This record gives sequence, structure tokens and C-alpha cells, in this order.
Amino acid sequence: MELVIKVFLLFLAIYFLIGFLFGLFFIFRAPKIDPLMSDSKKKVRILLFPGVMATWPFLIGKLFKSKTN
Repeated sequence: MELVIKVFLLFLAIYFLIGFLFGLFFIFRAPKIDPLMSDSKKKVRILLFPGVMATWPFLIGKLFKSKTN
């Protein structure tokens, strides 16, 4: 059981590390992901940072879709 908990915590840490890095990318490059964010200020993007950290798998899919179009 201890091994299961350690593996779960490791996956959770990796998930949030990727989310943190993607959140930093989002703060500086948000218009690449969502064209509606081009008018927003960096302060607004910083407020969105925790949500971006949690939902990065959905936003990264949007990033790849925008690069193929």
C-alpha cells in the first residue's frame, strides 16, 4: 500500500510540475493558445495561472491544434 501511495504522489507531483511549466508558458505566450487572450493584460493571466496549472492537458491540446491550422 505504501508503494501505491508513493507512486500516486509521484504522478501528482509530475502532473503539477508540468502544469507549472505550462502555466509559465501561458503567462507569456497566451495569444498563441487562445486568440481571445491577446487583449488581456499579464495581471489577468497571472490570476488564471492556478486554473491553467490544473487544466493544462486541455490547453496543450488547444496549443497543438492552433499550430496545425
